[in-house]
Amino acid sequence: MDLLLYLIAKHKLNIYDIPIFELVEQYTAYIRAMQETDLEIASEFLEMAARLVHIKSVSLLPVHEEGEQLRRELSGELIEYAACKKAAAELSTHTDGFNCCTRGQEKLAKVDMTYRRIHDPIELLDAYMRVIGKKFKKLPPSFDVFRPLVAKKIVSVSDKIRRIVRFLADGGKRTFMDILKASESRSDMVAAFLAVLELTKTKHIRLTDGTDDFGIELVSMPEGDLDFD
Repeated sequence: MDLLLYLIAKHKLNIYDIPIFELVEQYTAYIRAMQETDLEIASEFLEMAARLVHIKSVSLLPVHEEGEQLRRELSGELIEYAACKKAAAELSTHTDGFNCCTRGQEKLAKVDMTYRRIHDPIELLDAYMRVIGKKFKKLPPSFDVFRPLVAKKIVSVSDKIRRIVRFLADGGKRTFMDILKASESRSDMVAAFLAVLELTKTKHIRLTDGTDDFGIELVSMPEGDLDFD
């Protein structure tokens, strides 16, 4: 900010309406001069250079409202920074004599660090249990929590299709209840129902009406694995 104010004052630019193209050229020229004299350039100088180049770039676009907005923001920051510098300089003129009187370092009183409070045993036990409880809350859940989930056997529909086809391959007439009775779990029954729907849709089995159940007959053997979505 100090360098920008210096360049604006040196080249008599209007701080309220900064000519960004001229300011970018002056700023980058100053940075190059610093590099040629092997001066260490602080990151703030390079950051400001990148900011000025960005404002210049967006100002070259056909629709450059963003560039105008960025230029006005920079002008506002410079005006505010200049006002702060002026106020600081004014305040510094009123500080003369503030440090003419000082006093020596005070000696700190010696503090007895002995812990003298007497606690009831129940109070200590409650505090200990609260600490232990916080510790256990941070631990991950035990494997036993997930055991009911991972212990259940998941039956895939594709595997159930193959088992139903083998079940019907002897040419005999079966019923849907026969297939459900052969199921070992609820997941197996759901897979059996979906497998029958898939085989019916692909016309590999035929469903016939019955008295209390419907019959299932194998029409053709599936070639390869059936894709089930």
